[in-house]
Amino acid sequence: MKLRYPPEVLRLRLKRFQEELREAGIDAAMIRVKSTFTYFTGVKWLRPAMLVPAEGDPVLFAAKGEEDELMERTWVRNVEAFREGGELMGRVSGLIRGNGYRVIGLEYGIERDAYILFYEMFKRLNPGVEVKDISSIIVELRMIKDAYELEAIRRAGQAASKVMEKVLQVIKPGTTETEIAAEAYYHAYKLGAEEPHIHVAAGPNPRVHAEPFRDAKVAEGTAVTVVLGVDHDYYYANMTRTVIVGSSEKGRRALNAFKEAYTRAAELTGPGVRPADVMKELDKLLKKRGLADEAVTGYLHGVGLQVEETPITTIVPQHRIIRLAPGMAVAFIHAPLLVKGVGQVKHEDTFIVTEDSLEPVTAAKP
Repeated sequence: MKLRYPPEVLRLRLKRFQEELREAGIDAAMIRVKSTFTYFTGVKWLRPAMLVPAEGDPVLFAAKGEEDELMERTWVRNVEAFREGGELMGRVSGLIRGNGYRVIGLEYGIERDAYILFYEMFKRLNPGVEVKDISSIIVELRMIKDAYELEAIRRAGQAASKVMEKVLQVIKPGTTETEIAAEAYYHAYKLGAEEPHIHVAAGPNPRVHAEPFRDAKVAEGTAVTVVLGVDHDYYYANMTRTVIVGSSEKGRRALNAFKEAYTRAAELTGPGVRPADVMKELDKLLKKRGLADEAVTGYLHGVGLQVEETPITTIVPQHRIIRLAPGMAVAFIHAPLLVKGVGQVKHEDTFIVTEDSLEPVTAAKP
């Protein structure tokens, strides 16, 4: 078996999930979100589909011919094969009707395979079934990592640090964003990453989390920011560095101020802390440095099976009041400075929240 995590660990995750389903009055859940599928099955799979009853064993669905490989990589033994999407939906609906399920949980996710199209098709095929959003249940389970998850994140952090060291060496005037990204992908894959995420932004015009352009080149007197999401056994570490190429007093001031804010964030962040309270202090610091107008709101996000997961303080205001707890993995400072004439300025690392402080994953101890 090619399973990367002990079956008993994965079974325990599913057992806790089923307990939550029963408490919420949900008969079964249909899992289509890839990271959640991975969380329960122990394998990353394209076009994932799994029906989890509130009682009993889950059922996986695989394209005809994929069954053997899938079963070698997961602890789940019930696998049904299908030849095309319509047959898959029909098999799922048949199981729902055959078992008399009346309330089905779906995760209203924002990642790949969580398409609204599937939701609409599901409703049409199951008109007598009530659909409930199970996103909050999934989030609560996944925010606090177990020992196996944390070790995978540490390993991902080691790889990300090595990749960043290599990538920063190729940044020079005339280099394109795609050339820099190619260097990052090369080293990430060479170190064993399977689905790295790379963003590169070369100034002078700032962009947030920029997909690399082949016609955007590094120029003297501007910033180049490299954002890495490097994975190990499906779990990510997030790391960002900005380089000021050549001479730019404006750029140097911005980067120094951002690093000052980063150091302050590391001092303030820990168990029991609300991100909103740290954000207030960082806003004050950047205002004193004359950079309040260049700052993007937010400073922290969770890290795990996704490069960005709950809490995501940059885009979900409610997440800013979630208190950090031991076992969470977070990355900061995530929100960059957007400095006209210089580019994006940012410095970010991944940390594990411990009982009394932070454990650095991609950085020297703050």
